[in-house]
Amino acid sequence: MNNDATSHEPAAPAASVPSPARAASPRAPEPRSRGGALALAVLLSLIAVGGAGYVGWQQWQQARANAAASQTLDGLSSRTATLENTLQSMDAERRTLRERLRDADDVNRGMREELLGQNERLRNLEDAVAKLSEKSLSGHDAMLLDETESLLRMGKERYDLFHDAAGAAKAYALADQALSSVDDGAFSGLRQSVAAEREALEQRASVHADAALQRLQQLRGELGDLPLKPLDAPAEASADGVWARIGHALAGVVSIERDNGAPMAVADARLTRELVALDLAHAESALLAHDEAGYLGALQRAQAGLAAQFDGNAAAVKQAQDTLAELAKTAQPSKPVELGAALTELRNLRAVHALKPAAAPAGAKP
Repeated sequence: MNNDATSHEPAAPAASVPSPARAASPRAPEPRSRGGALALAVLLSLIAVGGAGYVGWQQWQQARANAAASQTLDGLSSRTATLENTLQSMDAERRTLRERLRDADDVNRGMREELLGQNERLRNLEDAVAKLSEKSLSGHDAMLLDETESLLRMGKERYDLFHDAAGAAKAYALADQALSSVDDGAFSGLRQSVAAEREALEQRASVHADAALQRLQQLRGELGDLPLKPLDAPAEASADGVWARIGHALAGVVSIERDNGAPMAVADARLTRELVALDLAHAESALLAHDEAGYLGALQRAQAGLAAQFDGNAAAVKQAQDTLAELAKTAQPSKPVELGAALTELRNLRAVHALKPAAAPAGAKP
């Protein structure tokens, strides 16, 4: 730079000739120009070294980046290869799955055909079972229905003829038991009608006649001890004498008594007791036969016999009359039970069921 400065300085005029001392003074700064050139050279060397180092560092960074990129590329290549292998295996699996699905479709198609065939066989079996059930109904169920109808008819006739509510209720119970064994559900509703009539019979037969029979039998046994009216009392023994002995001797042949307008039953104590006992026996038989009208009539006749022939002031006679009155009060006639509805329903159901097999072929015709 000093050289450049010195080179650009204006030249001294030629007229002024320097002196020797002055001519020697400009030669003194030569070391300074050499030092500047050296410094410049050093600076340029440093710059060159720095540039070379920078270039080398850049190349090292680029080489390092290239190495990292190469490693990354290798990793990506390996990943890509792995993905390709995975895709190939997935393609193979997908092809395998498609084959399996195709096989499954074939199996399902075969199973569907088999299922349709089994449905057809099941339908045929159902038809066969239905035919067998109809045949069983014509055999086993028909026998049970016949038994049920017979028992219902027997119970109805027993109640209508003999007024035996207890016996009719037992017949209805047996009919319900036979009806419960019938397999056809069309006859299940009939059991309600049978149960209703059976309940009515049991309510009618709930008044047991055992106590009344025992009281009537006890009263018959006590008739021999009941006192008759005073007119039938035995005459007082007369004084002993000849005429008395003659009277006793002729008593077995001739009997002389005072009538006093007394009825024949009062005069004959044995006949009186037998008549009342006969009325009580009639009441017992009517009670056993469930004849309410005959039972009440016999009790009324027995009451009339006690009132007319026996001593009404005696406590035993009063007790017997009270017993007969109580029995007559508890034996008032009640409303009879209406039977026959269940039997009619059974016959109607059997008639309708008998028409079903004949109507089925007619409905099958086009």
